[in-house]
Amino acid sequence: MAITQYFLEHDRALIVRRMNAGPAAEREPRQKLILTFASVSMCAIFVVSSLDHRRAWSAVPTAAVLVGAGLIVFGFAVIFQAFRDNSFAASTIQVDSGQKVIDTGLYARMRHPMYGGALVMFAGIPIALASWWGLVPAVLLGVAIVWRLTDEERFLARNLAGYEAYRGRVSARLVPGVW
Repeated sequence: MAITQYFLEHDRALIVRRMNAGPAAEREPRQKLILTFASVSMCAIFVVSSLDHRRAWSAVPTAAVLVGAGLIVFGFAVIFQAFRDNSFAASTIQVDSGQKVIDTGLYARMRHPMYGGALVMFAGIPIALASWWGLVPAVLLGVAIVWRLTDEERFLARNLAGYEAYRGRVSARLVPGVW
């Protein structure tokens, strides 16, 4: 809520771009499929983690739960900074008029910091909920995020002036030095 409030006050256009979200909002059939898979995986993180915690399938130490909570906070912080760096971060894959390649801030080190922050946050959620089994749908969500961003990159290379050159300058998609 704090992030939303911040952007309502400082970048309302970002909020407007983020309001139309989910599989139904996407124009491309492949993106509809990807977001459906991602949505099911995201819900499964909470369902599996809750069942795991309730039925005590996992023995997660308190220290790990705290690390999971820290991952959630860190993931939100990365997402917040990515939004601050890139007002064009829409919920759907699109290119708006006047949009330019953002290559400063987090975008100077990795091409998809918002997705990177989301991966960290969604890895932390099941751990914070004291569930090792919740990591299984978190991995599936990670697959969906990688699938989405590779498809998004093809779209941006075709439709956003300067994106191909940006890919040449910034090689890391999600994890600098790794991928």
